[in-house]
Amino acid sequence: MGGVTSSVAAKFAFFPPSPPSYKVVTDELTGLLLLAPFPHRENVEIHKLQTRRGTEIMAMYVRHPMATSTLLYSHGNATDLGQMYKLFIELGIHLKVNLMGYDYSGYGQSTGKPSEHNTYADIEAVYKCLEETYGSKQEDVILYGQSVGSGPTLHLASQFPLLRAIVLHSPILSGLRVMYAVKKTYWFDIYKNIDKIPYVDCPVLIIHGTSDEVVDCCHGKQLWELCKDKYEPLWVEGGNHCDLEQYPEYMRHLKQFITTVERLPSRSSSSSGGVRDDGPTRRRSVDRREKPRQSTERKPLPPKSQWKKSSSKLRISFDHHHLDRSRRSLDCHDKTRKSIDHSHQVERGRKSVDRVGSEL
Repeated sequence: MGGVTSSVAAKFAFFPPSPPSYKVVTDELTGLLLLAPFPHRENVEIHKLQTRRGTEIMAMYVRHPMATSTLLYSHGNATDLGQMYKLFIELGIHLKVNLMGYDYSGYGQSTGKPSEHNTYADIEAVYKCLEETYGSKQEDVILYGQSVGSGPTLHLASQFPLLRAIVLHSPILSGLRVMYAVKKTYWFDIYKNIDKIPYVDCPVLIIHGTSDEVVDCCHGKQLWELCKDKYEPLWVEGGNHCDLEQYPEYMRHLKQFITTVERLPSRSSSSSGGVRDDGPTRRRSVDRREKPRQSTERKPLPPKSQWKKSSSKLRISFDHHHLDRSRRSLDCHDKTRKSIDHSHQVERGRKSVDRVGSEL
C-alpha cells in the first residue's frame, strides 16, 4: 500500500527542473566540490550525502562568521540548488545565520526518484551532516520549509522537541487538501502537515501571501491556529506563491523572528539555572501508527462473591476511536508564472515555480 501511495504521489507532486540548473564539478587544485556555473566562495561548501534509502543528494552549506543559528532550508517544488543559490547567499548575509540547503532525491544532481518518504530520508541525512560535520545541536537549528518543503520540515520538527524554531513559507495542510476540500486525512494523502504540527514544541512563524493562487492562504492560517507556540504570522497582502521574498516586510519580519528566538533561553535547559532537561531529545515519527491506548474509563469491580477463577485477570479496554478533525481547504488552481525581480539583492529572475496540486 505504501508503494502505491509513493508512486501516485510522485506523478502528481514532484516537478524537478529538467535539465538541472547546475552541474557538480571538482576543483583540480583543492579537490573541493563546486556548483557550476557559480564561482568558488570561501564560505560555501558542497556535499554529497548518502540517505538511508540509498540515494545520494546534493547539499550546500553557507557559513556566516557571526552566526549563532543554522537555517536548514527545504525548498519548494520545481526548483533546485542552482536556482536557489543566490537567495541562500543573501539570506545568510541578511539574517546572519549559517544556512544549509539541499536538493531532494531526483532534483538537481541528486540521484534517485522524488517521493514523499525519500524527502524524509533526505532531510534526515542533511540534519545528520549538520550534527556530525558542523557540530550543530537541536537548539541551534531553525527549520525552514517552503511550500512542498513544509512536508519534510514538519516531519523532522515533529521528532525533535528541542529545535530553536520553525519557519513555514506558503505551507500546505496536506497534498490532497491543496486539490480538494476534504475534511479528514486519508491513508493515500501525502505530507499530512495538519496532523503533525500539533507535535511541534518550538516557536513557529508562518508566512503566506493573501493572493496565493497555488496554495490558498487558508492553509497557512489553519496551520497557525494549530501551533502550540505561535509567533506573529506574516500575511503578505497581495503576495503570490513565489514572490514573497520581493516584499520588504518578508525580510524584515523574518529577521525580527530569528533575532527574537535567538534571545530565548536554550530549550535544552530548564528555567531554573541551566539544568539539562532529562526528557527525550528525539521522538518516534508520527507517521507510524501508534499502539492502541488504554481506556481511561474504569469499571467498578464486582463483589468478591461473584469472582471466578477463570476471570481472575482483568480485561483492558482500548479506545480505538480517532478524533475526526474537520478541516477545510479551498480548491486552488495553480498557474505557471515567472517570479518578479527582488527589490533588495535577493535572487533575481527565479524562473522556477513551486507548483502544487495538479502540479503538486
